[in-house]
Amino acid sequence: MTLWIHAAVLVTFVAPLLMLMALGVAALGGLGGERALGAVTRVGLVTALGGALTALSSYLLTSARPPSLRVGTWFAAGETTFALDLAVDSLSLGFAALSLLICNIVAVFSFRYLHREPGFRRYFFQMAMFVVGITLVALAGSVEVLFVGWELLGLSSALLVGFFQERRGAVNNALRVFAVYRLSDAAMLSAAVLLHHWTGSGNLIALFSGDQSGLAPGQVLLIDALLLVAVACKSALWPFSGWLPRAMEGPTPSSAVYYGALSIHAGCFLLLRAQPLLAASTAATLIAASGGLITAAYGSLAGRVQTDVKSAISYATLTQVGIIVVEIAAGLELVPMLHIAGHACFRLLQFLSAPNVLHERHELDNRLGGALHRPSPTRRAGVYLFALERGFADALLERVLVAPFRLVVAKLDALDRRLVGDTSRARGRAP
Repeated sequence: MTLWIHAAVLVTFVAPLLMLMALGVAALGGLGGERALGAVTRVGLVTALGGALTALSSYLLTSARPPSLRVGTWFAAGETTFALDLAVDSLSLGFAALSLLICNIVAVFSFRYLHREPGFRRYFFQMAMFVVGITLVALAGSVEVLFVGWELLGLSSALLVGFFQERRGAVNNALRVFAVYRLSDAAMLSAAVLLHHWTGSGNLIALFSGDQSGLAPGQVLLIDALLLVAVACKSALWPFSGWLPRAMEGPTPSSAVYYGALSIHAGCFLLLRAQPLLAASTAATLIAASGGLITAAYGSLAGRVQTDVKSAISYATLTQVGIIVVEIAAGLELVPMLHIAGHACFRLLQFLSAPNVLHERHELDNRLGGALHRPSPTRRAGVYLFALERGFADALLERVLVAPFRLVVAKLDALDRRLVGDTSRARGRAP
């Protein structure tokens, strides 16, 4: 049975990688029509989902449960080994199965939604990149696997926010998302380096099982703090929430799978897996609980004054994400996972049906001869202004993080142009 479970986990891991390579060749070479790309995507996603469901059901039905699967070793440097380990437990396999099921649904929707779209190949290549990333995050048994999956999630998300490259707003918002994700990746990388330095290994299975024997209390607190920063940026916890509504510039299917269903919950899942490590530090637990409460209240206020359906749904998502973080900080295990699964499926349905709902609402308004609902003025002008300005988090994020990031990008662009002899825009402004 152990060999059967390992084989199913390996299929779940390999199938998205093969799909990514095939779609990458098609996108770079301009090969294949929509039918061929759809067939490759369906085969890859269905195979991966079948492997995840087989591994999960086999794991739950047997008492001989393997803790992990070592696929191989990335490389070794001296006495330090960077292992390619995959976690084999109900939490990892369950989240992998949920993620692949949602990706299958969104892929079927995307085939029709993006029919005859010029960027059809590019979209499905970037979606395959996301599938590989979310699978690696779900099954990560070592910090190296987790970091690679975390990077692929951020890169694919930012690329799809700017999918409509002819729109200036989409490109600017993609850069904003990318800047926030860079901070998340930097925090994750710092945690990985410190973990290797202090323990001599990047194994997450023992660490996330409550074994912190090689770490001092201060070291646990620092790793917890770095993980919380990574999670806060990825899951749009306050004060990093400003990028979430701006990420709706991408196609509706990408908004559904990334910011409604999976990417927004990836940080929550990581925090749930790291719950024993979080519980080892009272200060980190209090910070996580406070961040979740503030995010839930912020999302509830800001969502009430939004004028477009995608932004309203995104802030409603933010409220639930904050509650999930509070549940994890409180030490609950089953409830947060059920909350993640139920909320992901519900938001997926909302995002995919949003265009039809808007169309029907406008039809009803036209037949009634006016707006169906007219908001009444509020007497709480201060609260309304706070919500309308999104808690002023956008301005804070722009000044502290995004503007310096854009300045660095502009300087690097100018340097690159000088090195290649192109001085036409060497003194250009930030993009």
